[in-house]
Amino acid sequence: MVFGQVVIGPPGSGKTTYCNGMSQFLKLIGRKVAVINLDPANDSLPYECAINIEDLIKLSDVMTEHSLGPNGGLVYCMDYLEKNIDWLQSKLAPLLKDHYLLFDFPGQGADSKVDAHLCSDPAKYVSALILSLSTMLHLELPHINILSKIDLIESYGKLSFNLDFYTDVQDLSYLQHHLDQDPRSAKFRKLTKELCDVIEDFSIVNFTTLDIQDKESVGNLVKLIDKSNGYIFAGIDASAVEFSKIAVRQVDWDYYRAAAVQEKYMKDDEDFNNDD
Repeated sequence: MVFGQVVIGPPGSGKTTYCNGMSQFLKLIGRKVAVINLDPANDSLPYECAINIEDLIKLSDVMTEHSLGPNGGLVYCMDYLEKNIDWLQSKLAPLLKDHYLLFDFPGQGADSKVDAHLCSDPAKYVSALILSLSTMLHLELPHINILSKIDLIESYGKLSFNLDFYTDVQDLSYLQHHLDQDPRSAKFRKLTKELCDVIEDFSIVNFTTLDIQDKESVGNLVKLIDKSNGYIFAGIDASAVEFSKIAVRQVDWDYYRAAAVQEKYMKDDEDFNNDD
């Protein structure tokens, strides 16, 4: 059986850096890893590519030949890849037997990544929630939402709530007060409330955190991904009871997902505002 990760997210959220760090970590723990770059705008890759879309089509050539901008050129490249999907399938075939696959996708949009700085801006945080929810519903695959660059969270500004508010996507009505203070979002107040209601109605979005340079952080994420995509169960011939024992979260999971991260990366502040 083939296992791997499809890495998607907004531009600048650290997808390529993630693929580089994740591939190094997985190799350290003994896995054969193949990174597949499907982002034609990735012209300076930090990792060694097993498959590179530039061998099929180059964004710069498309922009020049068809007088397109970066976004139009990217759409053209993706359409071209779809029409020539046999090229990708033939390249993947030798890797399917024994490689763990990491797909680095374009940043115009499975693991979905958003940058931790969005937590400091309520409007952008709601946008990230909508993006994550939409992706989960469209892909219908095992899905992990990641707040990347968590080690930089202090530099983005003081959070209005504890970190677990953002990772667990708690009562979003508490964001309304902060959104009301922002003149940019005043005319979108009703729309924002409706979007928050949609997110809470589905109640499937949450986040885990990541510092790609921290082995412990990456290791905790790999454990979660392995359970989500089934890698941890590969080759196991056991009863449903044994499978359930493996699948269950460790009792201290919530602590390591949010509280421990806050202790590590955020200064202790007795006046931290929980906005009760």
